[in-house]
Amino acid sequence: MSRTRELPPAQRRLVLVVCFLALVFDGVELGLMPVASLSVSRSLLGAEFTPMLGGDWFARFTAALMLGAAIGGILLGSLGDRIGRARAMGVSILFYSAFAALGAWVETQKQMLVLRFLVGLGVGGLWPNGIALVSECWPGARRPLVSGAMMAGLNAGILMLSQLARAWPVTPDSWRWIFQLAGAPALLGLLVLVVLPESPRWLDSRDAARDPSTPLRELFSSGLIRFTLVGIAVSAIPMVGAWSASKWVIPWADEVAGRSHVGYKAATQGWWALGAVIGSFAGAQLAAWLGRRRSYFLISLGALALTLALFRLTAPLRPGFPAVVFAQGCASTLFFGWLALYLPELFPTRVRATGSGLAYNSGRFATAAGVLLAGLLFSALGGDYARVGTLCAMIYALGMIAIWFAPDTPDRELNA
Repeated sequence: MSRTRELPPAQRRLVLVVCFLALVFDGVELGLMPVASLSVSRSLLGAEFTPMLGGDWFARFTAALMLGAAIGGILLGSLGDRIGRARAMGVSILFYSAFAALGAWVETQKQMLVLRFLVGLGVGGLWPNGIALVSECWPGARRPLVSGAMMAGLNAGILMLSQLARAWPVTPDSWRWIFQLAGAPALLGLLVLVVLPESPRWLDSRDAARDPSTPLRELFSSGLIRFTLVGIAVSAIPMVGAWSASKWVIPWADEVAGRSHVGYKAATQGWWALGAVIGSFAGAQLAAWLGRRRSYFLISLGALALTLALFRLTAPLRPGFPAVVFAQGCASTLFFGWLALYLPELFPTRVRATGSGLAYNSGRFATAAGVLLAGLLFSALGGDYARVGTLCAMIYALGMIAIWFAPDTPDRELNA
């Protein structure tokens, strides 16, 4: 059996830096509407705006992004197994940046809704290709460290956006600038297409293949279907929890404190994102240290406890609120560093990007439905953010059960 070729150290570092930056800007797209949604709705709806309607539109924008990300992750993940991780990643970056920039010129809520779906295609496509590329270029003992760094980049983007919004508040009279700024990563997308090296493992897999691969069909074959379904389950639970529970804290802070403390929502997102940077990095380390199953169980328990504490024991403007937001952000994002390490281990190289993308982004179909359900709950409960967050937090309890059906993969090398 021939030895897998490896990239020179300088090219490996280039892959790491570029993928990190791509995930930082991916995080900017994910953090954009939680901090801007109510301002956009107040501006575009005018006299028709009500706090309840603002919460309803936040749910719709989020669901559109998640639906787009789910579809993009599957389609562009599959593209990465066909044409290469680097090229598919460049396409994904161009998708999310170009359609985000167009949001600066919308005139109606429906136009923004369509653009959030299109942004989601690129957001979803970046993760499986970026994670597959880094995992394959940085094999072995360094993978937990590198996987954690990648997911920390995602939340570093949310943190960066929150600090920009804190310095230059996003208001009903001034919000279009933040969408123009979100278009800047298009330059990175072009750079990826031109100079980023391809995964050596993918090149070897392509050269060795006798017949063209049909990744989606293979993932649901008898040999891989168990791993595919397990990957979907362990990805869906934290995804639904993150978007149908913890993301409501930003519009909650905006509604309670936004008029008297213009920068409060951005500060709240900043505390959450700071915790998330730490959590998403530490998740991969916990998985390597405690084992995949045990760590996921403990992460689920911690996320459940801290999300309940966030919505039942504190509230915006109370003294302890930022500390609990920080702790909940850390606990609820440990999952994503864990997933960055675990999902590539489930699938062989020829279908790794498709498998990781399908597993990770199928959770976003569930998230889109979960967010819409949370929006209905929000209306049914009279706009009570705390009760909606409490009910949605119960999804983490399912993680404590689902993980025992997943294969444990301690110290496992990536499949060829």
